[in-house]
Parts: sequence; structure tokens; C-alpha cells
Amino acid sequence: MSFKNVEITKQANVYFDGKVTSRLIKTADGKSKTLGVMLPGSYHFNTDTEELMELTQGACKVKLDGSDERNSYKGGENFMVQANSGFDIEVTELLDYICHF
Repeated sequence: MSFKNVEITKQANVYFDGKVTSRLIKTADGKSKTLGVMLPGSYHFNTDTEELMELTQGACKVKLDGSDERNSYKGGENFMVQANSGFDIEVTELLDYICHF
């Protein structure tokens, strides 16, 4: 996958002592995405808008806020997170992702 005619924010978003990093891009049609990497570990993220997490490689287990279910995902799969919500993620194998919002 590639993105053409994008604006890239140079400064990285760095979370959890550098174990999660991403870069913000804006596409020509005004959509925002982050391209990132998560090292193995457990993390919690909150959302302001609906997010589609597209996993390009790696493996994780995800529990959405308000749910008791933990679902496993791997590269080539994705999951949705509702706006004004959040999720717990346990990264079991280095995770490369694109967050669409």
C-alpha cells in the first residue's frame, strides 16, 4: 500500500517510553492516518473519533472498552474502535500498523 500526495508531520508521536511510535499523515482528500510500530507489551489507548486499526505485520490481543471479549489479530487483519472509547492491546509480536481516523 502506498499513499500519494500526503502531508507528513515530521515529529513522531512517542508513547509508553518509546515502546509505541507513530507519524501522522494527511492525505490529499483530507483524511488523517498514523503509521506506527508497537513493541511487545500491554497498552491502553483512548479514541476521540472512530478508528480503523489496520495491522500490516505482527500479532496482538485486543479488548475494546465496554467488552469482556479479547480478540486476537495478526498482520493483514483489522479492527474498529468506536469514537469516544478506547481499547487495551497486548502486543505479542512487533506490530506495524496504520490507524485510519
